[in-house]
Amino acid sequence: MSEYQPASRVTRIRESASVLAAARVRELKAEGRSIIDLTVGEPDFDTPDHVKQAAIAAIEAGETKYTAVTGTPQLRSAILNHVERRTGILYSAAEITIAGGAKQVIFTAFMASLNEGDEVIVPAPYWVSYPDMVLANDGTPVIVPCGDEVGFKLTPEALAAAITPATKWVILNAPSNPTGVVYTRAELEALAAVLEENPDVYVLTDEIYDEIYYGEGQITSLVGAAPQLRDRVLVVNGVSKAYAMTGWRLGYAVGPAPLVASINKLQSQISSCPSSISQAAATAALTGDQSFVAECVEAYRERRDVAVAGLKAVEGLACETPQGAFYAYVKCAGAVGKTTPDGARIENDQDFVLYLLDSASVAVIPGSSYGLGPYFRISFATSLETIKAGVEAIDKAVRALN
Repeated sequence: MSEYQPASRVTRIRESASVLAAARVRELKAEGRSIIDLTVGEPDFDTPDHVKQAAIAAIEAGETKYTAVTGTPQLRSAILNHVERRTGILYSAAEITIAGGAKQVIFTAFMASLNEGDEVIVPAPYWVSYPDMVLANDGTPVIVPCGDEVGFKLTPEALAAAITPATKWVILNAPSNPTGVVYTRAELEALAAVLEENPDVYVLTDEIYDEIYYGEGQITSLVGAAPQLRDRVLVVNGVSKAYAMTGWRLGYAVGPAPLVASINKLQSQISSCPSSISQAAATAALTGDQSFVAECVEAYRERRDVAVAGLKAVEGLACETPQGAFYAYVKCAGAVGKTTPDGARIENDQDFVLYLLDSASVAVIPGSSYGLGPYFRISFATSLETIKAGVEAIDKAVRALN
C-alpha cells in the first residue's frame, strides 16, 4: 500500500494560529502549569437562558430533523429582519445562506467563486484564517499591510494600488480581529468610490463583531454606506460572538442571489443543512431580549479600559484603544533586540510571545500570525482578575529584559 499523500490544498495551508495557541495552553495546563490565558477569542459568558430554553423546547418538540439547506423559515425571517435593522438594506430569501458558523460561510463563498489565479485582497493585520481559506480554494491572497500609521485600516489609495485584472475579492473585517478598529461612514464611502471604478471586484464584509462596539449608535456596514454596491457585497455574520454561542456553530450571510445560490449548492453537498437545534436557538437570540448583548458590551468596555491602560503603562509597549470586538493589538517593538535574563536575544514578536509564556506564564498570540509585526494580540473576553494578573506579569517580564 502506498504512503498517504495529502492533497495540495492541505499542504499549502497552515493550521489556525489561534487554534494552535489555545491547544498549547490546554497542553500546558494539563501538565500542571498555571497559565494566564489571554488568547481565547470567545465570550466567557454563558449563552442566555432564553436561548438555551428555545433549544430545549425544539428538542422536546421533535424539531430534530433535516431542515432546508437555507434554514428554517423562522430563522431566515429573523436574520433578514436583523440585517435590515443593522444595514438599512432589505434582502430577499434568495439572498441568504446559513451554515455551521460564519467561518464555514466564508470558506464556501471562496469555494463557490475562486478559480486558480484569482486574487483576494487581504488587509493586514487580518484574521488568521483568511489567507489560508483563499489558498485552500485555489486563490492567491494579496496581503496589503495596513500599519498603525493608517490606523490599521485599508485606505482608498492602498486598495486602488492592490487591485489588478485578477482581483476577485476584497475582504473587510470590522470591528476587526485582531485590532478592534472600525471604519467610519466617510472611510467606507471613500473605499466604495474605488470599488465603483472596478465593477468586477466583490467585497466580503466580515461583521461577526458588529454588536460589540464601544462608540455611539451602531457600526456602519459597507452596504449601508454604499447601497449601490449591494449586488457584489457579501455580508457575513453569526451569533457566536454577540450571544456567546461559539459552540452552537451558526453563521449566515446575505448577498448577491447568484453567488448565494452557488454557496447553497455547495452547502447541500457539504452538510445538507445547519443544526436544527442551533437554528431554533439562533432564532431566539436574534428575536428575543437584547439586554444580554448590551450588558456584555459594558463588561467588555470595562475590561478593555483596564487592559489598555495597564499595557500602555508598560515601558516598551504601545497599544491603541480598540473601538470594537474584544481584542487589543499591542506593539512590542520596544522589546525586540533586548535579551532575556537567561541571555537569549528577542529577534521578533514570536520570540517575545514565547518569552512571555516561558517566563511569565502568560499566553498571547504573536502579531506575525496576523500578518503584521512586531505586535501581539490579547483577548479581554476574560475576567478582570485574569486581565490584571496578565498585565502585571507582562510588565514584570518586560522590566526583566536587558
